[in-house]
Amino acid sequence: MKAKKILHTVATLALAVTFTACNAQKKEEAAPKVTNTETRTIEHAMGKTDIKGTPKKIVILTNEGTEALLALDVKPVGAAKSWTGNPWYKHIEKEMEGVKNVGDESQINIEAVAALNPDLIIGNKMRHEKIYDQLSKIAPTVYSNTLRGEWKPNFEFYAKVLNKEAEGKEILKKFDDRAASIAKLAGDKLKTEISIVRFMPGKTRIYLGDTFSGTILKQIGFARPENQRSSEFTIEIGKERLKEADGQVMFYFTYETGNGEGSAREKEWLEDPMFKNLSAVKSGKAYRVDDAIWNTAGGVKAANLMLDDIEKLLKDNKL
Repeated sequence: MKAKKILHTVATLALAVTFTACNAQKKEEAAPKVTNTETRTIEHAMGKTDIKGTPKKIVILTNEGTEALLALDVKPVGAAKSWTGNPWYKHIEKEMEGVKNVGDESQINIEAVAALNPDLIIGNKMRHEKIYDQLSKIAPTVYSNTLRGEWKPNFEFYAKVLNKEAEGKEILKKFDDRAASIAKLAGDKLKTEISIVRFMPGKTRIYLGDTFSGTILKQIGFARPENQRSSEFTIEIGKERLKEADGQVMFYFTYETGNGEGSAREKEWLEDPMFKNLSAVKSGKAYRVDDAIWNTAGGVKAANLMLDDIEKLLKDNKL
């Protein structure tokens, strides 16, 4: 009898478990799948755009925007080609494997963008104002306003567009903390007047306040030569104005796309007796740095790599 009761109890329990499992399965099948269908309205340089849900296939049309997406752990399906590289800068090429090149930042291939069937396009008014209507017909399109020294406001904008504002704030806080730490490391060396010079095919420029590297030096707190304290973009100079490029320290970089013209300009100027007579050069404090890191990439990843360069020079007592 006891054996029969035990068997009966086990059978009853098994039936109850089966019934409960079946009910749970039916409820699960009947319940609607939860998806992110929230629609957010983003105000941007060209107006307002609705973004539905969480975009998965994003095309980014600026170099600094590409770095922002990567830093926020978002891999685009398509991106504007890096200004130098094949097709991406060395410091991001591994992260960009499989990403489609949609043309130069200043000459986007609209057909290539459309072929990717994106659900979000991010561009920039300064670069892409004329093609906004065309892009908007492909997918919801939002624009940051300008470039040059605006990399941090742009980064905040991209973080908002991607619904990652908290992550964005944390990334910028880490950068700001690093910059403050480097300022502390520099101490009295912050009084050092730093000049920024760029060689390009047929051009030589002094970089001022409204530039990527200029904003970062300013945030750390370094001084600039009096003629370079402007909040403007650049000054283009000929050799007769070479003294304007001088400082107690000079950082120079060269825009070289592979045809040798930028490098030839650099070589010509560096070998000129007037250049060799500059005080920064004579004191051994004219440093060649990477154009991608100090200028053309223009994003948060490059900004941190620029801090690396400055920190190393300070620790090596070269500033």
